[in-house]
Amino acid sequence: MNFVELDRVSLRYGEDGTLALQGATLGVAAGEFVAVVGPSGCGKSTLMRVVTGLWPPTAGTIIVSGRKVAGPLSIVGMAFQNPTLLPWRKTLDNVMLPLEIVKPHCERLRSQRAAYVAKARDLLALVGLKGFEDRFPWELSGGMQQRASLCRALIHDPSLLMLDEPFAALDMFTREELWLALQDVWLARRPTVILVTHDLREAVFLADRVLVMSARPGRIIAERTIALERPRRLDMTYEPYSVAIIHELREYISTARSSNM
Repeated sequence: MNFVELDRVSLRYGEDGTLALQGATLGVAAGEFVAVVGPSGCGKSTLMRVVTGLWPPTAGTIIVSGRKVAGPLSIVGMAFQNPTLLPWRKTLDNVMLPLEIVKPHCERLRSQRAAYVAKARDLLALVGLKGFEDRFPWELSGGMQQRASLCRALIHDPSLLMLDEPFAALDMFTREELWLALQDVWLARRPTVILVTHDLREAVFLADRVLVMSARPGRIIAERTIALERPRRLDMTYEPYSVAIIHELREYISTARSSNM
């Protein structure tokens, strides 16, 4: 049984608005790392919104953890292209923010604060931010802010981690550092992950499986399993196996774009 299941999901923004998804069907197993790629404007971010319950679908069914999604899910951690850290809170306090909101953690935070602080510090150390717990966001580089955002998405032990182009605004070297950090976190905790990205090399490096979406209205038109051993090394993305997959995915996307032009 899949942890995330979409069955012929469609979404139209407003009665006469844009049809963003049409008949989207996919399944993601528990603990699987899946990347979603496709042409610009194909509905990748919309897919994230319907999976997490932020937008109700116009048609179709979404099941997460055995239950039909009928509203925002508390078992989800999310990170976006922009870190969106609160500027008046230090790094540790930003990471702990979900604990003040999400049940049952918000009910335990006062009595178990020391344990939660230790957990947040451990997460920050895991992504290379040990010693930066008391810095404000403006004192961190863009890559460091994104690392902190990743910790914030993970602090409440979400079963599902949704990542919407979290590294797109960063330079190549910083992105690669964060790929390695994310891989370490995923191997240590094994949440189910759905990553939306335009970067095909990123998708091949991180994912167990890559799903390709059509041009809008989006649906899944292809998938590719990535049979690389873990932990993965950055140089693996330049090996013939990975390069061939990247070219294959690019062909799918190019065909999807041209078919809608």
